[in-house]
Amino acid sequence: MSKVLEHIKQHTEGLDPVEALANLAELFPGEIIFSTSFGWEDQAITHMIFKNNLPIKVFTLETGRLFPETYYVWNRTLEMYGKQIHAYYPQHEALQRMVDAKGPNSFYESVDNRKECCNIRKIEPLKRALNGNKLWITGIRAEQSANRQFMEPIEWDESNQIVKFHPIYNWTIDEVKEYIKANNIPYNILHDRGFPSIGCAPCTRAVQPGEDFRAGRWWWEDQSKKECGLHVGHDNNLITNE
Repeated sequence: MSKVLEHIKQHTEGLDPVEALANLAELFPGEIIFSTSFGWEDQAITHMIFKNNLPIKVFTLETGRLFPETYYVWNRTLEMYGKQIHAYYPQHEALQRMVDAKGPNSFYESVDNRKECCNIRKIEPLKRALNGNKLWITGIRAEQSANRQFMEPIEWDESNQIVKFHPIYNWTIDEVKEYIKANNIPYNILHDRGFPSIGCAPCTRAVQPGEDFRAGRWWWEDQSKKECGLHVGHDNNLITNE
C-alpha cells in the first residue's frame, strides 16, 4: 500500500487542488468518489469537480435528520451546476427497528445509543457508497481539530479499505471562504450563524466564541467520546467529516 500512496503523492505534489483532482481522476477512472455534507469545504471541492467536468462521482449521506438549510444548499448546488449528487439513505429496516424500540431521539440517552444511530444513518450507508471505489476525496483540513493536524493529505483508511485524498488539507478557513466568495458558490447560511461544523440537526448546535471547532457536535457528551466513525486518523483515532 505504501507504493500506492507514494504513486499518488507523485501525481499530486506541488499541484493545486483542481490539477491534483484531474490527475487522480485519470489514475482511477470510474473508481474515484467524493463525499459532501454541503459545508464550506465540501462546497469548494464540489465546485472544483463540477466546474471542470472532472469524472468524479459526488455523493452525500442522507440521514433523514439534516437541517432545512442543508437541503436548500443541496438543491441550489444541483440548480447551479446541473450535475448529479448521489444520495445514500439508511437501510429502512434497521432504522425502523431502532426507532420502534427506542424512539426518534434515543441518541440523547447514551453514547451507545448515539453510536447506534450514527452507524445506521451514516456508517453503513458510507460503506455502500465507497464499495467498488479505490480513492475517496474528502474536505478535511488540518486546522479543523487537533487530530486532523497529525493526518496526511494522502492516507490509507484501514476501516473502509480505501485510499483517501484531502485536496484542501492545508487551506485555512479564510482561504476557503475567499474561494467560496470569489466563485459565487452556494453555501450553508448556518455557517454565518456560528455553525462551523454542520451535521444532523438534533446533534448540532452553534459554537460559542472561544469554543473548539467541533464543540457544537454532540455537545451533551464528553469531548473524548465525540466520534461517529466516518474517518479513522493515522493513529486509529476516530474523527468525523461533518
